[in-house]
Amino acid sequence: MRILHVNKFLYRRGGAEAYAEDLAQLQHEAGHEVTFFGMRHPRNRVYRYETSFPSEVEFAPLPTGPVGKVKGLGRMMWSTSAEHGIDDVLDDFRPDVVHVHNIHHQLSPSVLRPIAKRGVPAVMTLHDYKLACPTYRLLDHGKPCTACVTGGPRQALVRNCHESFASSAAVAVENMLHRTIRAYAPIRRFLCPSWFLADIMRTAGVYPDRLVVQENFVDTRRVTPAHLPGEGAAYVGRLSHERGVHVLIRAWEHAPRDAHLHIAGDGPMRAQLEQLAADLAPGRVTFHGMLDTTKAHALIRDVAVVVAPSLWHENQPLAVLEAFASARPVIAARMGGLPEIVDEGIDGELVPAEDVDALAEAVTRLTGDPERAAAMGRNGRAKVERRFAPAAHARAIEDHYEAAIC
Repeated sequence: MRILHVNKFLYRRGGAEAYAEDLAQLQHEAGHEVTFFGMRHPRNRVYRYETSFPSEVEFAPLPTGPVGKVKGLGRMMWSTSAEHGIDDVLDDFRPDVVHVHNIHHQLSPSVLRPIAKRGVPAVMTLHDYKLACPTYRLLDHGKPCTACVTGGPRQALVRNCHESFASSAAVAVENMLHRTIRAYAPIRRFLCPSWFLADIMRTAGVYPDRLVVQENFVDTRRVTPAHLPGEGAAYVGRLSHERGVHVLIRAWEHAPRDAHLHIAGDGPMRAQLEQLAADLAPGRVTFHGMLDTTKAHALIRDVAVVVAPSLWHENQPLAVLEAFASARPVIAARMGGLPEIVDEGIDGELVPAEDVDALAEAVTRLTGDPERAAAMGRNGRAKVERRFAPAAHARAIEDHYEAAIC
């Protein structure tokens, strides 16, 4: 089978990019011919059709200056360069199926028109809530919000819930336009990694008859499990408000004095979080910055537990699956899709979001009993081997392709 993956970023920037790259590798190993279409970027590796990729553009922050803003807004709504580029790729590669991932802003759903014109079946993995929430995170000024899910995308403008009024207006208009012209109609099947996300999309009226729950996977062949109890805890991910790292640091003030917290990742709150740690838990929190996959896995194996203190509705984060694959339990906030993958008392614990005391108690229980934490971690490893295995996932994706082709 000839498979074309489409994603705006083609380097390991986040979960969506890691998933697309790892899935393509599985498909290549299975004998399929696989290639990519996306945006040009200096961090991309060499791609077969990179001369057809649209130019690099960033929207965080929005382009500056009147001309930059107009061009940026136009690209968000409908990227002619992306449309023409994928047109050339489709003519040459002639895929049997197109697998779409994150395309908003940098590519836009303009890439779907040439696919539909040729009658090529397309499926889309929904890595976030973008089709239901213009800001894609179900957040309003840092607080969970579903106003756009039930009230439509204009709520983003009414509530001014993005970075500024201008950006709130831009994403609201973008979402309204794409809904009005049914820009995503060429997608024959939408793959939702969690039941929570599927329910959000169904409530928002996003092609409810085409929604299918398809969980992510973790390649345990590439993750060495821990064999000994660990010490302390780790957080691995972006350092931004919605990830709740500040809540974790506040909880660490009440954790056992001999327990150490390791934080791997970077983001806009790093300096603020470092100061908070210095004030509340001096000498007991280490910031490692961005780590490559090998070093991140090694860090996870060294600790007793991994913490996901999210304040927003996580979908199905790969960081949690990789923690389980490393044979480490997870303490997670009871938000979004997290309760679907963390079995309380078996391979982790669930706590209310923003509850510092509950989080501190859970941390104390598991870091204070490393043997129990190790046993729970082994349960997590067994679960991902059974439920999130790469071979089973690859077969399921092929079934979705066949359903779309038929």
